[in-house]
Amino acid sequence: MSECLNILDLPDEILLIICNKMNIVDVLYSLVDVNQRFDRLVLDPLTIRNLDMTIRTFESIYDGTFSIDDKILSRICDQILCRIYDQINTLTTEQYSIKRILRDANYPQLYSLSLINFEGKIFGQYLTDDSILRDLLSKQITHLNIDIRNADRESTEITSKIFVLILSLCKKLTELNFCDLFFERKHWNHFTRLTATSFMSSTLTKLKINLEIFPDCLFLLNGDFECLTTLIVHVQLIFFPMQHIDNTKKLPKLKVLSFISHQYTDQHVTQIFPFIRRMINLEELKLYLLIEVYDLNYIDGIQLYNELLCHMNKLNKFTFNIQTFVWRCNTNINLSSNEDIQRSFIGKEIYPQINSYINIKSRFQSKCHIYSLPYQFEYLFEINNSFPGDMFHTVRYLEVIDILPFEHKFFQIISHDIPFIEILRIRNYQPQKDKQNASTELITFPHLKYLNLKLAHTDYAEQFLLKKVTYLPHLFNLNINYESLIMITNNFTIDKTYFNFSRVKDFYLDQSFSLEKCHQYFSML
Repeated sequence: MSECLNILDLPDEILLIICNKMNIVDVLYSLVDVNQRFDRLVLDPLTIRNLDMTIRTFESIYDGTFSIDDKILSRICDQILCRIYDQINTLTTEQYSIKRILRDANYPQLYSLSLINFEGKIFGQYLTDDSILRDLLSKQITHLNIDIRNADRESTEITSKIFVLILSLCKKLTELNFCDLFFERKHWNHFTRLTATSFMSSTLTKLKINLEIFPDCLFLLNGDFECLTTLIVHVQLIFFPMQHIDNTKKLPKLKVLSFISHQYTDQHVTQIFPFIRRMINLEELKLYLLIEVYDLNYIDGIQLYNELLCHMNKLNKFTFNIQTFVWRCNTNINLSSNEDIQRSFIGKEIYPQINSYINIKSRFQSKCHIYSLPYQFEYLFEINNSFPGDMFHTVRYLEVIDILPFEHKFFQIISHDIPFIEILRIRNYQPQKDKQNASTELITFPHLKYLNLKLAHTDYAEQFLLKKVTYLPHLFNLNINYESLIMITNNFTIDKTYFNFSRVKDFYLDQSFSLEKCHQYFSML
């Protein structure tokens, strides 16, 4: 009772701060109808105009629930929506509650709709059979966000039909995010089996989408998008060109392009750069590429300018992350030094602040990494011991790889400079040489949910899974070799409280194992 009285006595400003830190579902359920003052604050139009009717609970990094409890849903739908429906501008809902939420109120001011965690087939049925949803989409919605559950296993045929249906149904749609709401779960759409006439919209100005292969991107833009000015695209694979798909027609209406691909390609000169040059009025360019070349020099500021930037007179913002992997069959070729790389960016106003480093793996292999600052991507792949560090606060997915060992100091730098990592993959078979440093300072990765040690020496299992070395309070997914697990636990005899196992819910091993033994250590499985 005293806690309740304390809350009642809080000034409005403090109460609003508390409400802003709570999920809106909890706020509505807990505070509406407590008293008139709470109702005035909680049901204020500025508070409830953006209504998120989901609560995300992680089962693993790739799987989770967004549903809210039936009792809570019933109270909000029966007693609260009827009082606020005409003030809601944006609505987020999921598969199991959408019918109830749309049925119990109409939303005359609603323009933005986010549909989360839908199964592809069920979502397709909603688009064809649910008259309330169809009416909203065709007459009101200008901003639409779609998230498909189990995206990696969903049929591209189903999702491509959904995409086409949305374009035809949504007559006022200006912004569409199709299956790219969460960085860790992407559906790779594949469109080249359709006809270009399937892609038509007279209103769409901004599109965010993931595509399986680069020809899908060309195919999509050969459709009829009269007003498209912003394209945010993530392409999984870029390989040989398809001759029947045009990559020459100018795209003068596109003003903003974000192009990301984190698989190595050698098609930058023949496909990627020509594709970007088609956008003759581009004002903003965001580019993430992993490039491999044979007996050629690293990509540098001069080549980027000659191949891209000098063709774009209206470009005023260029953000990039580019890695060049050089295969030296002819070991006599001269490669640029890091100083050469940095000098190549001098004298061109379009370039932001940049950084670079070079890692020579052998006489035949070397790598150069160039990137703009501040870093603005969620991904950072294949960094190594040459990584100079800096502030990488946007990065959620990190991969580290080297033929030299990663020491404790390296991971200290990573935890400080890249503090919001949620997925980490370590590829290094070399044992650590300086393990005594592990006792000097505890490393913490407070947001790490997925750790992949499949291609890592046992020392990195010790580095990350022993609590006295590294603390991982939210580790949900673990991929590890059985041999490493046996070694660090001394064949499951060391006290499990010494390890970062308490919240692991998904567990991947390279061979069969004893469930009984593992359950002693992984109680959440």
